[in-house]
Amino acid sequence: MAYKHYQPSGFKMLPDVVKNLLIINILMFIGGFVIKHQYDYDITKNLGLYYIHSDLFRPYQFITHLFMHDLTNPAHVLLNMFALWMFGNMLENYWGAKRFLIFYIVCGLGAALCQSIVTYYQIHGMELAVDAYINSPDVIGYEAIIKTYFSGYNIPSVNSVNESVNILHQLVELKKNIPTVGASGAVFGVLLAFGMTFPNTMIIPLFPPIPMKAKYFVLIYGGIELYAGIANNPSDNVAHFAHLGGMLFGFILIKIWNKTNRNDFY
Repeated sequence: MAYKHYQPSGFKMLPDVVKNLLIINILMFIGGFVIKHQYDYDITKNLGLYYIHSDLFRPYQFITHLFMHDLTNPAHVLLNMFALWMFGNMLENYWGAKRFLIFYIVCGLGAALCQSIVTYYQIHGMELAVDAYINSPDVIGYEAIIKTYFSGYNIPSVNSVNESVNILHQLVELKKNIPTVGASGAVFGVLLAFGMTFPNTMIIPLFPPIPMKAKYFVLIYGGIELYAGIANNPSDNVAHFAHLGGMLFGFILIKIWNKTNRNDFY
C-alpha cells in the first residue's frame, strides 16, 4: 500500500459528523446517569445490545448500543470520544461527512454482529455444559463449569444437587442479560481506517506513550484485542470481538472503496 502525503484543505478541528457524534454520546451518558440516579431506572435495559435470545433483546439495539456507555464508568465514554476525535477528525476532513458517517455506522453494525455471533456460541456452549451436568451431576463437573464460565463471580456454596442446578440456571440467565454498550467497535474501525489511510503518520498514544507510526499502533492494538478475545477470560467484561469486528468490517469496506474509487485511497 503506497503512502500519499496528507495535505488538509479547509481542515476543521471538529468536523460536523465527529462533533455531532461527540455531542450525542456525551448527552446520552449524562442523561442516562441522571435518570439512573434520580429515577432509579437504567436506560441500558432498553438501549444496550442484548443476547439475541434474551427477553430484553430488541433489533433496534444494534444501533442504539453505539450511543450508550457504562454509566458507572465515565472513563469509558471519555476515552472512546477522545479516540473518535483524535482519529476521526482527520478521516472526516479527508473523506467528507457522508463517507465518514457511512463508515462509522457500518463498523458499529459489524462490531455488533461479530459480538452477537461470538456471544451466541459462548452461551450455547455454556448451556450444553450445564445440561450435561444436570444429566450427570457431580462436584467436579460443577466446579469445572464455575471455573470455565463464571470465575470472578461471587458464587454461594451449595449443599445439594438441586441447589447447584438452580444456581447454574440463574448464572446462565445472568450471562444472557448482560448488555453490550459503547462506541468502541465503531471507534476501532476508525482507528484501523486511520492506520490504512495515514500509515506513516507519527502518533503518541496514551498507552504506551511512545511515538510510533499509525500502522504499527493499529497492528499492536489489533493483536492485543485478538489475544484477549481468544483467551476468553470469564472475568473480563470487555467486548474484544466487537472491537475486532469493527476493524474487520472497516477493512472490508475500505477494500471495496479502493476498487470502486481509487482516487480516494492509496
